[in-house]
Amino acid sequence: MKQKPSLAFIAISWLALLVGVSGFLLDLWNAEMRMSEKGYLFVVLMYGLFAGSYYGFRWLSTILSVLLLIVSLWNITLIPSEKAFYSFAFLLSFFGATSVQKNIRDMKTTKGASTGTDVINN
Repeated sequence: MKQKPSLAFIAISWLALLVGVSGFLLDLWNAEMRMSEKGYLFVVLMYGLFAGSYYGFRWLSTILSVLLLIVSLWNITLIPSEKAFYSFAFLLSFFGATSVQKNIRDMKTTKGASTGTDVINN
């Protein structure tokens, strides 16, 4: 039997997504690097968040986006604390996006379960 996600888990998932993405983008906006480097990191973040929503491509895309992030952070001339922050914000954003997507899926599958109706009929 599937269980509907709790309100606390839904809230923390959205919070993780918003804090992670906001922190990543805010630091990216204020960073002193070339626009091409900023654009690359932005695309890596968006690709990672998008990849988390599709099961068939999930693992390949997740690994690829993490590898792209590692390569870019290895080659960009930033202080180590900034590199660590980008890693942290990326992973927090990815966790939030995956959790939000899971909550939406779980809420759709348990929609009829609480009323006693068959989920297939909904």
